Amino acid sequence: MSDMSPESGSPLDSAIRQQERLTISTVRAAVERGSGVLAFQPIVQASQPNRPAFYEGLIRIIDDGGRLVPLKDFMPQAEVSELGRQIDCLSLSLGLDTLRRDPSLRLSINMSARSISYPGWIDTLRREMSDDPTVAERLILEITESSAMGMPDEVMGFMSEVQGYGISLALDDFGAGYTSFRYLRDFCFDLVKIDGQFIRSISSHRDNQVLMQALLAIARHFDMFTVAESVETAEDASFLIEAGVDCLQGYYFGAPTIAPPWKTPPSVASR
Repeated sequence: MSDMSPESGSPLDSAIRQQERLTISTVRAAVERGSGVLAFQPIVQASQPNRPAFYEGLIRIIDDGGRLVPLKDFMPQAEVSELGRQIDCLSLSLGLDTLRRDPSLRLSINMSARSISYPGWIDTLRREMSDDPTVAERLILEITESSAMGMPDEVMGFMSEVQGYGISLALDDFGAGYTSFRYLRDFCFDLVKIDGQFIRSISSHRDNQVLMQALLAIARHFDMFTVAESVETAEDASFLIEAGVDCLQGYYFGAPTIAPPWKTPPSVASR
């Protein structure tokens, strides 16, 4: 008797796997063409919530029909493969180009620690720093917590190089479940972005309040700037400002938009 569950070989499972393969193939072809854009979301200072301190540039992949491919449909698989490194290369190139076009802009770009040793990515960064050093002080690289904790030695070596250029480094998704405080002590991140799972509904969620305060205390101890992600209501924003978070990001202050919001003011979500 087979130990395979009845569902494991079902037509539905087969169709899902086929769709996943098709999506990855579509994304790979789009990345090879350079068919991507950044969607920009404002990050505001708690002391000046009506004025963005900087923007995060979030990669969006465009298929051959001109449609945006949802990140959730491919990023988990791409992250651990060469495709993820190629996506990071495209994101970095788009971000650097955006910074070159607007010398008043400060922008953060996402990356995986796995891209540190990827020649195409690191060569692009080094070349830009050599060609235009003024870009460095306006660039923030966001490294996901899960990837950073998985390869701490590589991250620490990388930090020494890029901070020498004047680039700022952010630990993304702080508190999401992978943090090793031993490594956090040795890292030199300039800022941490507190994961949205601790921020949503924080004004009425006592557990989230306690956890957020603990993460905030850790960040302060290590002299790291703090950004609260996924701020969606005025009540949550007020609570976070009162708690002492340095910056806030989320739909309450503006949704990600492909149109550069510093040229077209972003709309504030009424949620």
